[in-house]
This record gives sequence, structure tokens and C-alpha cells, in this order.
Amino acid sequence: MHPADHLRGTKGDELRGRRVVLGVTGSIAAVDSVRLCRELTRHGAEVHVVVSQEAQNIIHPNALEFASGSPVTTNIDGRVQHVALCGDVPDRADLFLIAPCTANTLSKVACGIDDTPVTTFATTALGSDMPVMIVPAMHGSMIRNSAVLENIERLKGMGVTVLEPRMEESKAKMPEMSHIVSTVISRLGRRDLKGLRVLVISGATEEPVDDIRMLTNRSSGETGVEIAKAAFHRGAGTELWTGRSDAAVPSHISSRRFRTTKDLHGMVAAEEQTWDIVLFPAAVSDYTPEKVEGKVSSSEPLMTLTLKRNPKIIDGIKAKVVVGFKAQSHVDDDRLVSESVALMERSKCSFVVANLVEDVAAGKTRVLLVDSKGAPEELKGTKAEVAEKILDRAARMVR
Repeated sequence: MHPADHLRGTKGDELRGRRVVLGVTGSIAAVDSVRLCRELTRHGAEVHVVVSQEAQNIIHPNALEFASGSPVTTNIDGRVQHVALCGDVPDRADLFLIAPCTANTLSKVACGIDDTPVTTFATTALGSDMPVMIVPAMHGSMIRNSAVLENIERLKGMGVTVLEPRMEESKAKMPEMSHIVSTVISRLGRRDLKGLRVLVISGATEEPVDDIRMLTNRSSGETGVEIAKAAFHRGAGTELWTGRSDAAVPSHISSRRFRTTKDLHGMVAAEEQTWDIVLFPAAVSDYTPEKVEGKVSSSEPLMTLTLKRNPKIIDGIKAKVVVGFKAQSHVDDDRLVSESVALMERSKCSFVVANLVEDVAAGKTRVLLVDSKGAPEELKGTKAEVAEKILDRAARMVR
């Protein structure tokens, strides 16, 4: 067994059974291609690599063979690798990904020129209607060239997915690795949410006591981020609204921030988008203190707060499917279910995800899916696994 096989599926099975051909061209970003091979493999993919001559001046094919576990194509020979992997044949690969893609290669692909192994693969893939994805990497002045910009638009018109680069230090750099891998998963994954708009509202609110202090809660925001990632992977147009959160928001997911309950209430009231699915794992404060201007003196022996009740924001959300979340502590499941049913009836949720805070740990959780159709469904596992199951239920309801 090749060492790469030991990594396959260690981060997920989203690409299990999928073959990705990775084209590497002569950008200095080619040094990241080993890591890209590994990340695709960790999500279950079988990776085959083809390199241009210029890429070999930056990274040796042996490194890429070690990373992928497959022989690397450096020249087209009697095996006709471009046809075997990307041609109109029954067992071809599922995606041709060029990362990094130089301005030279990008423009050649747009114009049908195939004078390197990578461009020959691209010409073959496009001619056989195989999905193609390009990740540009070049100097900033090159990507601003009108001819290059025209060629990017030409590629998009041909059905090629072109990822937006990160503009830093006057350079068009490849996006974060997670962005590339997530886009590949979205292109090749289940896609059962394709064409649907999904909004996830996550994280904790912060209610100001004075100009320095605030009231908040222990929500980590992890579950909301995992749900948003899963929805993106399954092809949905995904947006994440998040308050205070310990979980990093992936750069490839469109996001907006809120701080207070009042902020979030205003965002919901002003929202003009029509959402298919809204999931609301946010930990929104039930009460807001009357804010004191300045700072309450720390020399006071006693601080008295006057709290006012906040509106229930979920009651005003409109979507085909609204998923509520109910958290409790140190009650039995019967009590948790009854409170979830009350939330569902009041807010007209499609179903409620209920949990006890003592069942939550870093990366793991236990929840009950409560709806009006029968006994609650218990889910246990990582937050990523539970997020997928929650979306399974929502997807069945929206169709």
C-alpha cells in the first residue's frame, strides 16, 4: 500500500470514489501542490498529476508522485494519458483541476492551444465535456492585463470554473487550500442542494452593559460553521451570518457579522432575499441590559442591571424550511422535547434541533431532531457528521 492510501478519507468521504487530475504549471505557487494533493486525498479522492516543463523547474515530479500515490505525467507518450484520464472514455476522471494556473496556461486553454502536457489535458477535457476548474496564480499586473481578463471571461463562458485569487502583496495568489478543496467537493459531491439558497445564522450575541463590559454566552459557533460548510459542499448558494464565535469562517462562504440582538433583528427585518432553508443555531440573548454610557465604576460594591426582554427573532424568519435550535441544561429528554415542540408551534419551524449543553464537546455533539411527525431522532457524532444529517432532513422537506 502506498503511503498516500493511509491518508485517504481521514478528513471525510466527500470525494470517495472520485478521481481528480491535477495540472501543475510554472508558478511559484506550485510548491503548494503537494499539500493540495494530500488534502484532496484526505477527503477521499484519487489524484493523478500532470506537470508542465516549467513546473518541473519549481517542484520535482517525485514529490508529486509521493504526494498523490500515482505516476506523474511529465510528457505525453504511448499511454496517451490525456485521453485515458480526460478523454471521451468510460472510465475517465471526474475533474481536471489546474492549480496553480499561470497567465500563459490560462490564455492557452482559452484559445485551444495545447503545447504542454497540461494544456493537452485541458483541450481533451473540454472537448469531452469533462468538468474543468482553474486556480489562477500570477503577479498582480498580469491578471490585470485586459487580454488575460478577457480570457478568464472566455473560460467561464466555456463552462470552466475559475476561482477568484487572493490579491496580496501585489500578487494574485491561490485561495486558501480549504477554499480550493471545498470548491472541488461542491463540484463533485452530492449536489442535492444545487439551486437552493441556504442561510445559516450562528454564533453568540453580545449585549453591552456599558462602553466596556458586555453580556454574552458560551456558544462556540462551531455547529453553524459546520452546517454552512456542508451546505456549500452540497451545492447550495450559502450565506453565513455570525456573531461572536470561536470557529473560523471559511473564506469561500459568503458571510455577514452581527454583534447584538438588535443588530440581528435589523438584518432579518431588512432581508429581501428569499431563502429556501434557514437554519438558526445562533445563541441569541433573551434579555438586553439598559446600557450605561461610559464605564460603571469598579469601586461600586454592587452593580444592578435592568434587563428588558428581546423579541424572538426566529418568529419573523420566512423561508420554505426554517430549522430552529433549542439548548437546555440538566433536564431529561422528555422536557427537552416538550420545549422543542413549543418552540416549533410558536415559531412555525419545520423542525427543531435540540441538545443539552452537557452533551456538547469540542467538535462533537448529541442532538435530537424534533418534528410533528413522531418520536425524535437522536444523532451523535462529530459536529460535521451531525450537520450533514440535519441538512438531510431539511433537504427532504424543501423538495
